[in-house]
Amino acid sequence: MQKTGTAVGFGRKSFKEKYIGDKAFYRTVLRITIPIMIQNFISNFVNMLDNIMVGSVGTEPMSGVAIANQLFFVYALAIFGGLSGVGIYTAQFFGKGDCEGVRYSVRYKFLLALILTGSAVALLYFCGPFFLNFFLTDDGSGANLTAVLGYGYEYLKIILISLPAFALIQVYSSTLRECGETVVPMVAGLVSVGVNIFLNYLLIFGKLGLPALGVNGAAIATVIARYIECGIVMIWSHRHKERNSWIVGLYRSMRIPLAQLRVFIRKGAPILINECLWSLGMTTLVQIYSMSGITVVAAMNISNTINNTMAILFTTMGNVVAIMVGQLLGAGELERAKDEDNKLIFFTLCLSVVAGILLVLTSTFFPLLYNTTDEVRALASELMIIYAIFCPSVAFMNAAYFTIRSGGKTFITFLFDSVSIWGVSILAVYLLSRFTGLSATELYIAEHVANLFKVLIGYILLRKNIWVVNLVKDPVEAS
Repeated sequence: MQKTGTAVGFGRKSFKEKYIGDKAFYRTVLRITIPIMIQNFISNFVNMLDNIMVGSVGTEPMSGVAIANQLFFVYALAIFGGLSGVGIYTAQFFGKGDCEGVRYSVRYKFLLALILTGSAVALLYFCGPFFLNFFLTDDGSGANLTAVLGYGYEYLKIILISLPAFALIQVYSSTLRECGETVVPMVAGLVSVGVNIFLNYLLIFGKLGLPALGVNGAAIATVIARYIECGIVMIWSHRHKERNSWIVGLYRSMRIPLAQLRVFIRKGAPILINECLWSLGMTTLVQIYSMSGITVVAAMNISNTINNTMAILFTTMGNVVAIMVGQLLGAGELERAKDEDNKLIFFTLCLSVVAGILLVLTSTFFPLLYNTTDEVRALASELMIIYAIFCPSVAFMNAAYFTIRSGGKTFITFLFDSVSIWGVSILAVYLLSRFTGLSATELYIAEHVANLFKVLIGYILLRKNIWVVNLVKDPVEAS
């Protein structure tokens, strides 16, 4: 393990030398960023499309789908966390040129995805109504909570069929990205969203002689689109062995050396636990807000739909940090890794300002796309503007998280992410919601102000350079 004591962002270099890259640097960044951003946007756009189209049917269907998707969000983050934990090694093995190491990491991803998906399907199928009920509170708005529950569970049961496809998409797409192949997952996503749009139109509203299935139609369209995306990614990977040498012999056995398996588990478990706790934390926050009534649930669904679209910039740049910095660390280029990380974080902050401006500009008309009340639309607009103001802090937290994780400091990322959301954000919002008369808007501001503590911790951790580690110099011994 190698570390350095040089502080990030400090030294004799000028501001431009520290934070602004040359043309070659930005060409590399954009080559990786654009396909990942498009793919992430496509994935989010599918959810946004379901939201808008179902939202045109009414508040109850929209709220039911929103709550069901909140449960899917927990599963999706668990898959993301489990796979990205070992993905640290995939990127560094690839940077080292170790194809056998990449194969070991993919096998681990496959087995973990199988376990998580099977568990999620069983839990959500049998306990779905129990979880959905947590988000239903009568606020006197006249909303039919029984109908909301019914819509949510019907949507959830159908969406569960897509979970195996979703898991395989993540296994293959994450591996392709970590090995520098970002275009194919993007193309597969483009096809998927095209299928989803077309089938949504047919099945939600009953076009071309098909029955109008509403919420169920949206779920069926999403299931079909995800299996098509899965097929494209898997077929391309196996048909292009010359570009994906790790695919050769991948399934001849599921062997992973015991020592390497222990390393994967030791490094990956904190990220898996972190993503589960973080997603449960975000779901808990939504549940706390939902105690204010279905109006707040509907408004948060609308605002989060567009907020999450803008946040694609931050998650994409986080992936870019993980790929570029991870490969440099694996290749032993530690000083270059530090230098490029500085520039990537600054670039991310610049993008966050652009995202914030776009959110403010869209806050007045985006809620008008939904067939809901003026009260819900007004609250959604306020929440969008608040998120826009705090976009730079959200961007920095993402960049810091992925930087620290790229060097395998997974326990520290667990403390950085999960402890902060449960020990600071949730605690603050819960206490304020129970013991003050703050409105949902004021609570939302308080949540983001509390997150500034996490920004400070992230800055300190980056300055200490604890993440500058070559994990695969001796992959089994690395810690």
